[in-house]
Amino acid sequence: MRIAFDAKRLFNNFTGLGNHSRTTLDILTEFFPESEYLLLTPKIRENAVTQPYLQHEGCSLVMPKGPIRSFSPCGALWRTFSLAKVAAEHGATVFHGLSNELPMGLKQHGLRSVVTIHDVAFRTFPDMYHWHDRQIYDLKWRYACRHADHIIAISESTRQDVLRFYGVPEERVSVVYQPVQRLFYTPQAEPRLVAEQAVGSLPKDYILYVGSVNSRKNLLGIVQAMELLPLDLRLPLVVVGQGGEYKQKVLEYVVAHHLEQHLIWAGSIIDNRQLQALYQCAALFVYPSFYEGFGLPVVEALLSGCPVVTSNVSSLPEAGGPHSLQADPTSVESIADCLFRLLTDTDLRQRAIVEGQAYARRTFDPPTLARQLHSIYLS
Repeated sequence: MRIAFDAKRLFNNFTGLGNHSRTTLDILTEFFPESEYLLLTPKIRENAVTQPYLQHEGCSLVMPKGPIRSFSPCGALWRTFSLAKVAAEHGATVFHGLSNELPMGLKQHGLRSVVTIHDVAFRTFPDMYHWHDRQIYDLKWRYACRHADHIIAISESTRQDVLRFYGVPEERVSVVYQPVQRLFYTPQAEPRLVAEQAVGSLPKDYILYVGSVNSRKNLLGIVQAMELLPLDLRLPLVVVGQGGEYKQKVLEYVVAHHLEQHLIWAGSIIDNRQLQALYQCAALFVYPSFYEGFGLPVVEALLSGCPVVTSNVSSLPEAGGPHSLQADPTSVESIADCLFRLLTDTDLRQRAIVEGQAYARRTFDPPTLARQLHSIYLS
């Protein structure tokens, strides 16, 4: 079987959608090497992350010729109007849109199709998006859901959102959880040295947050919750992620409340070994987001043996499982209570570590996820 992927984000995105594309390809090539995989992309950002995929065994790279490679609008048109024809010409039987969208003309070229929907945050959390962007996203999602032979949702929560917003028959939507990069399944022997490469003067004990710094992720809620903790429990908060206006809002609050010594801004970290080390060394991981399609950082933390405080909404109970503490993200007091319990109850903390890691290994098992994906292609 030959499967074609829209691989633009695999080669050009180094956060959520790009990570999903790469880990999906990783588990498919590992557990189903007999299939062939076509990677279609208008451009490539070459670095240590993308280099392994340029000559990946079992994969064929397909790019447009001529000026399209260097002219972004042409690349977008190529993805929308030419990918189906290109995939068919290279012998594909199935096309998988890895990031919420499909090109036009798949059925005309005899291709079956699958699309992965990650979230519908622009519908559930519209204040984060400009009106114009919401309209474009909705058109793309709606077209993909209408024309795909099958839809993959990366959580049951996202599946319910797809059914609710796009009126898709239930039998056309399956849940396949997002794969996690393999290294997170094998904790490092000496993580402290690696963690300090990412964050120079790393405190001995700290609370960790990993994710974009925007209003949906609720970093301000974390800071306000930490204010409610006794001083001896107010560990430094290490923030891994970038932000714009919302980050400025958080900074203004931190300065106004004299909390500067309690925050360490680490910026973006694309080296997953450094990220894993930060999880392993943290006292706990906190992620009280208002909405997530999956919640990858929660699973990464659990696999790294880090106890988790997350939210009781959207997909986060699925990601965190029964042994993560789940707070009401709208309540600073609820977040603070969960932090307090994990920092003071040794037995609870140990159960959260051991049982949380076991849940993540069982629920997000790579060969199981690969089999689920491959069975959808076969169907």
